[in-house]
Amino acid sequence: MSDASQPSLLDTLQTRIAQAQACVGIYGLGYVGLPLALRFAEVGLQVVGFDIDEDKIQQLNAGHSYIERITPSTIQRAQAQGFEATSDFARTAEVDALIICVPTPLNAHREPDLSFIINTIEAALPFMRPGQFVSLESTTWPGTTEEVLAPRLRTRGLVPGVNCALVFSPEREDPGNPDYGTKDIPKVIGGSTPRCLALGMALYQHAIKTMVPVSSTRAAEMTKLLENIHRSVNIGLVNEMKIVADKMGINIHEVIDAAATKPFGFVPYKPGPGLGGHCIPIDPFYLTWKAREYGVNTRFIELAGEINHYMPHWVVEKITDALNERSKAIKGSRILVLGLAYKKNIDDTRESPAVEIMDLLQAKGAHIDYSDPHVPVFPRKRDYHFDLQSVTLTPESIASYDCLVLATDHDGFDYPQLVQHARLIVDTRGRLGVGTVSVVAA
Repeated sequence: MSDASQPSLLDTLQTRIAQAQACVGIYGLGYVGLPLALRFAEVGLQVVGFDIDEDKIQQLNAGHSYIERITPSTIQRAQAQGFEATSDFARTAEVDALIICVPTPLNAHREPDLSFIINTIEAALPFMRPGQFVSLESTTWPGTTEEVLAPRLRTRGLVPGVNCALVFSPEREDPGNPDYGTKDIPKVIGGSTPRCLALGMALYQHAIKTMVPVSSTRAAEMTKLLENIHRSVNIGLVNEMKIVADKMGINIHEVIDAAATKPFGFVPYKPGPGLGGHCIPIDPFYLTWKAREYGVNTRFIELAGEINHYMPHWVVEKITDALNERSKAIKGSRILVLGLAYKKNIDDTRESPAVEIMDLLQAKGAHIDYSDPHVPVFPRKRDYHFDLQSVTLTPESIASYDCLVLATDHDGFDYPQLVQHARLIVDTRGRLGVGTVSVVAA
């Protein structure tokens, strides 16, 4: 018979967390996981980072960084606090908290692909023990935490709220945002049980200023989807307005700036060549897929997705028309895409519309290059491959192309130089004055 006076495993975990003695394991060391790992190390917790990419592991343990905004000195400071990276999932036994920050892409049928989550938890599970805390941060459909993770924990005798803790706390990273880093963005968190929630809040509040508890893991999962669907729908609206305004000969950016002077009831969204990043192009389809299980057809969300998905094709049409007006066929044209990242001043190319534009142009017979000061070499991708390096922009190199496509308006580009020397620029971001010679709005 157990001694009722002895603390439970969750009591022990709570004490370790409260005393900042808990060891935190971060699973997935990408644009979400690595900043979180470094933040926990910064506040003095022991951190072990897990990833299956051996190149990442070697770079981190050598004190190097593969993310532009994270400096080597930041990695080295974390190492001085005890941070280390590994691909050995057996070390899961050492950690008190497992935080899963892995991708949740769509498959070829635009359905949720949870393989990264499932592979991660199944790799860690043989080494898990009672008294550990598990948090899923990967964006996913409402119910994933309880329907996918909890049953797998139970196969090892781990019951959330009894001898382990389970929460969902969505990542909210915004790469390139100078005002909101990991510690500054309020942390939404939902637990499988009230005890799970309390343990999750106790852990995260070491590293993040503000906690936002919600009633369940499903509510937390839905919160993340609402945030991204809100942006997807509004971007879809303004992209459709851009197409209409273009047909009418109206500058949509002038209209948006004028509308934004209204001090209430209007939030300005900027149109562009399509959606990029891991979240907004993908997350809405996680909800539409799950909603079908409940007999709900999310037409509004899907329509916005269709519009945003169409935008790279619309840009290519504008390029084709602009070249035709100059008696130049797209086949055989030399085209330079400016900006490979999905938004300005970062090196993140995930789901970047610039890459799809490159692929569409190449399929039409164009000779493609790109220039991006943040992406010196075209990165490895599952769906696209270009054996290219970033072109250095000089008056001579600019003038050598039939068309430049401004896909991502990095501040590092010399825009006066571009306008002065380019034969033709198709501007998808509204960065250049449309009245400027050689500039076409798209």
